[in-house]
Amino acid sequence: MPNFILNITSQDDDLMLSNPDIQCYLLASDIDYQTLQKLVHQISNAGKISLLYGEKSLDLISALPADGVLVDLSKSENIKKEMSLIRHQIKDGVLGVICRNRRHEAMIVSENEPDFVVFKIWNDGCDKTLEVARWYNEFFLLQMAIFPQDADADFEQYPCDIIILSPERYKIFVAKK
Repeated sequence: MPNFILNITSQDDDLMLSNPDIQCYLLASDIDYQTLQKLVHQISNAGKISLLYGEKSLDLISALPADGVLVDLSKSENIKKEMSLIRHQIKDGVLGVICRNRRHEAMIVSENEPDFVVFKIWNDGCDKTLEVARWYNEFFLLQMAIFPQDADADFEQYPCDIIILSPERYKIFVAKK
């Protein structure tokens, strides 16, 4: 069974901190600053990992004691340069990178050694993404995550190490098992 990252987009989301199967949280950087501080503190006190995600994540990483960031480089034309700048900014923090669902971009991202690579999946085009994910899983040692973008995206067939889900989707997934 893969590991899970809970995608927290609101202060009202259930963190499920006592759940031993959840060790990492993705916090939307557009949550208000005081709430983010509180969430990072709660997650840290539970001995778990907090990652910032969104447009303000790199601006907030030095102010908040979050463990790292998930950055979306799927539109980047210079992945190597951007990853170098991000690594410098987050220092020893955890770096997850969302890349295009194409082999070439996945190779470039992986050559720059993030902690994990993320493929977003939608219902439309999921066959192509599944093919890339299977290829990636076969050739790379870096951890791979999938991040379903549609509520009913079929992510269970993906050969991934990590699944990023909302608390609600996580509860539904676990209830099915």
